[in-house]
Amino acid sequence: MHTTGHQTAPTAIDNVGLTNLRQVHWNLPMASLVQHAVERREGVLAKDGPLVVKTGIHTGRSAGDKFVVREPSVEKHIWWDNNKSMSPANFDTLLNSFRAYAQGRELFVQDLFGGADTTHRLPVRIITEYAWHSLFIQHLLIEPEAGERQPFDPQFTIIDFPGFQADPAIHGTATGTVIAVSFERKLVLIGGTSYAGEMKKSVFTILNYLLPPKNVMPMHCSVNVGKSKESAIFFGLSGTGKTTLSADPHRTLIGDDEHGWSDSGVFNFEGGCYAKMIRLSPEAEPEIFATTKRFGTVLENVVINEATRELDLNDGSLAENSRGAYPISYIPNASLIGLAGQPSNIVMLTADAFSVLPPIAKLTPSQAMYHFLSGFTSKVAGTEKGLGKEPQPTFSTCFGAPFMPRHPTEYGNLLRSLIAAHKVDCWLVNTGWTGGAFGTGSRMPIKVTRALLSAALDGTLKTVQMRLDPNFGFEVPVSVPGVDARILNPRETWTDKKAYDKQAANLIHMFRDNFKKFEAHVSADVRAAAPILGEAAE
Repeated sequence: MHTTGHQTAPTAIDNVGLTNLRQVHWNLPMASLVQHAVERREGVLAKDGPLVVKTGIHTGRSAGDKFVVREPSVEKHIWWDNNKSMSPANFDTLLNSFRAYAQGRELFVQDLFGGADTTHRLPVRIITEYAWHSLFIQHLLIEPEAGERQPFDPQFTIIDFPGFQADPAIHGTATGTVIAVSFERKLVLIGGTSYAGEMKKSVFTILNYLLPPKNVMPMHCSVNVGKSKESAIFFGLSGTGKTTLSADPHRTLIGDDEHGWSDSGVFNFEGGCYAKMIRLSPEAEPEIFATTKRFGTVLENVVINEATRELDLNDGSLAENSRGAYPISYIPNASLIGLAGQPSNIVMLTADAFSVLPPIAKLTPSQAMYHFLSGFTSKVAGTEKGLGKEPQPTFSTCFGAPFMPRHPTEYGNLLRSLIAAHKVDCWLVNTGWTGGAFGTGSRMPIKVTRALLSAALDGTLKTVQMRLDPNFGFEVPVSVPGVDARILNPRETWTDKKAYDKQAANLIHMFRDNFKKFEAHVSADVRAAAPILGEAAE
């Protein structure tokens, strides 16, 4: 077996049973990985240097193909209503099939950390079939400093073989695609998908299991820091603007997707960003747009002119979920240490396609826990297969249900205690529709959202007049400097007020129906934070 790069232990591949390999590349730097990817025809270079790749039929996560191994030491800690189980016997068979598949192959290894806080970070080894997957995860996780790789003792290993096809009859999977997490074996097996995001979300899943018993809150969020060193947390599901809004030229970016919150402050789990590229605007998102012109950025499913090597970010023919992965250093005002103090503000982002929620609202701690456990946003026609003409509500608890091994109330109670301990202000921000639902109204202007966020983060909203929303009971500003006051009251933006009232009633019922599964697990004040039908809606 021939090896290249910086190997950290002579038996590191053997200890997970990968033997008789043709070649292993250890911890190669960016330029080498780009070269390997191009030479192996895994991708092509665009005009300004990014690597453009296609992920085939999987252009996003395969949630239905993810499994947690039902092992004795972890079984009682897993939220099985949300996590599909795999038997230990099926996992052993799957691992043996992975080992057989690897025979005679060329593999790439990266030794990296999940977590910028050295007290809580996770050493993880990622073994990939593709060079570009090795480059992707090198961007997204944190590279060890000089001396930290000798020796490197991984607590978890991830094996990612896109070319491997599982057999449901043999491996107990749903399809030929599989993401299987064994907390006892400290091993994750990913096969049958070229979508690189499965690797980073597997690390997130592991941290979501390991950290809560240490009183560290894992969060699907972005974080930035203002000039006065006050940090802000942005929760949000895909499409709500989490990455875009946290990349603020006037604030320092800590990270765009995954963080931990401990008694010492907040810290990034990652060392890079994974941003949506479809219809990216150089005017609205200049910092992210600039990464599409940097060497080494990995662009997934972005359309490229093969002759001129020009990118077309507006072409969604390959995927609506086209993505870009790049080191966080590519964002000019990003933190390179990934650490910040205690937050002053928490922002929960939702893209309400029903045009019911106001563009910003102040939440009490009880309301914050209610909306955190609800994790509401909405999907619209054209973004996913199977969606009809009407918007579809999505409730993803803790703004990250697919990555939560434990029961959501564990995370909710931990968040609530941290909010109380550090006196954090909480806000609900609607980046969805105004003036009518999807198909009638228009998308909330990003300039309005940015202005309202700035007013929340700099303390301006503490000085303005507030009203109580009759349906949701939270406080909503009546006027904000620089913002048209009409947009602050969603009902007033609708031409047909009765149509708004009907839409509000429908959404309230959706919220209440979704929350029934949590009612037995939360206190009375959180149950009381549920929306009610206001006078107009009644």
